[in-house]
Amino acid sequence: MTTDSLVFAVSCTAKPIGARILQKERQLGEFLAEVERRALRIAEIAVRDRDEAMDLVQDAMIKLARNYSGRGREEWPPLFYRILQNGVRDWHRRQMVRNRVMVWFQRSRSDDNDQDLIASAPDPIGRSPDEELQNSEAMRDMESAVHELPIRQREAFMLRTFEGLDVRGTAAAMGCSQGSVKTHYSRAVHTLREKLGEHWQ
Repeated sequence: MTTDSLVFAVSCTAKPIGARILQKERQLGEFLAEVERRALRIAEIAVRDRDEAMDLVQDAMIKLARNYSGRGREEWPPLFYRILQNGVRDWHRRQMVRNRVMVWFQRSRSDDNDQDLIASAPDPIGRSPDEELQNSEAMRDMESAVHELPIRQREAFMLRTFEGLDVRGTAAAMGCSQGSVKTHYSRAVHTLREKLGEHWQ
């Protein structure tokens, strides 16, 4: 997925009513182009699958354009990341249900020659988030450690550290209180420092 294709998908959702609308559309396109790479990194770390991450980011962008294009530009970052994080959580819920069904199905089979559905499923863990993470051992270690964090701690850490949202913006994106953001972020940092040791900067 390229920035141009994402911006085109977004522009298709807007109604060219006048100059003000067109200006808003351009601003939204610029915002989405600006956050695309960082959003993809966040989604890919969360789901460990580049194709799934790209779909999640595109879906979040389209939903932002359809539902919140009329909002002020300063409102777009927390709204966008809240949509993205909701998409990531929905993806994980679907995966959990799928895995439970597959495990139950596998255990219910009496024929030892039956195909192991879980073992034969594609392994997304072997995929790297992007070239930047591939070229840095420390960043790969951090990626793995962040992925192992509880979901809410991971969200708070990635939004605060990777995206640079403040506590208020992170709270809006996560749909929780600022106090909860501080707690989740603090616990995430403590856990990562213990796991990463000398790699932590």
